[in-house]
Amino acid sequence: MIDFDKLDKLIHEKGRLSIMTLLAARPDWKYQDLKAELNMSDGNLITHLRTLYKAGYVSMTKEVEKRPQTSYALTAAGRKAFEDYLAVLEQILKSGRG
Repeated sequence: MIDFDKLDKLIHEKGRLSIMTLLAARPDWKYQDLKAELNMSDGNLITHLRTLYKAGYVSMTKEVEKRPQTSYALTAAGRKAFEDYLAVLEQILKSGRG
């Protein structure tokens, strides 16, 4: 039997799942690149990033060259949480295929 409570509710929300998926695909993303890729408003994206940051799932790096830029990356805890989340999804898929 699948324990659906093992699905990380923090990651499961569509916007945060999208962010986690992109961050898992490459080492880091600049804020503007995430915004463009996900087609999210500033308010929506920053709210999701703050939630993931507070949970310890993403790190934030601020750079100041010609203009300030913020980059985000998965932390080790974030990568583990995402891998665990995917493992539960795989169990769900396997059981659904019967």
